[in-house]
Amino acid sequence: MALPPELLEIAERVNNWGRWGDDDEIGTLNLITDDVVRDAAATVHTGHRVALAVPLQQNGIQTGLIPGRVDPLHSMIALNWEMFGSGSVATSDDAVTMGLQAGTHWDALTHVSHSGRIYNGRSADTITAHGGAAFSGIDKAGHVVSRGVLLDVAAARGVDRLPTDHAVTPEDLRAAEELARTEVRGGDVVLVRTGQMQLYLAGDKHGYAVPAPGLSIRCPEWFHARDVAAVANDTLTFEIFPPEIEGGWLAVHALHLVEMGMLQGQNWNLEELSRVCATEGRYEFLLSAMPEPFVGATGTPVAPVAIL
Repeated sequence: MALPPELLEIAERVNNWGRWGDDDEIGTLNLITDDVVRDAAATVHTGHRVALAVPLQQNGIQTGLIPGRVDPLHSMIALNWEMFGSGSVATSDDAVTMGLQAGTHWDALTHVSHSGRIYNGRSADTITAHGGAAFSGIDKAGHVVSRGVLLDVAAARGVDRLPTDHAVTPEDLRAAEELARTEVRGGDVVLVRTGQMQLYLAGDKHGYAVPAPGLSIRCPEWFHARDVAAVANDTLTFEIFPPEIEGGWLAVHALHLVEMGMLQGQNWNLEELSRVCATEGRYEFLLSAMPEPFVGATGTPVAPVAIL
């Protein structure tokens, strides 16, 4: 399916196909250079660590909105098994079945396609039932360690949580930059806080899911102009849902993943980070958000940590 005309115009302006070569599979992660990581390490002052993932549990964040994206089904497959005979050291093992994007996660560049194409102009048919993603699977993302910047849009707008019909705009992002007293720069991983996660943490996962605030179709150009490496936020759908324009379902996904080749993350818990950043008066930190390298996968669980 093709994008609506107004989105195709944005797509043309943010397109990164061929920017890092015709063989490129990691998109804007190319912007995380050794120099960027060295500068990111210099943001660590106290060593205070803030975990940003929601717990992986059977009664987790999923509501059935997306068929097959199941919360973790955890099974014990060995209980104190004396592997080497009676009296030997015993082991316990477990197994999990889950949707790779069930909890806090990264979307791989292959998570969505439009007009039959994925990032760098490759055919969407390179994603198959048996092989998964032949190109730009999440295993290709390698390492995601960079300077993280919290853009606390809710705090910048003077609220605990944005209204469910709030489409985050570039003006919102600039207001959050001013609150943070920093500027987003090339190679950064930007975390956008709406406060929506508060609903899930309070036990209302259906209210958390939809309707929800999120990024507007105007944001990709802002991120593109600043050479942002990746973006994550604290909602289930990432972008405003329902969409802001007719026919614009998953439009921001398409612009980020397909056109820009930029990872995006969902269901990140930014509540404690918001409090810590406000207390310390700084909103930049070293961020470690390593993808689990599932070969050919279109997404992965992630347990990100902000180090201040």
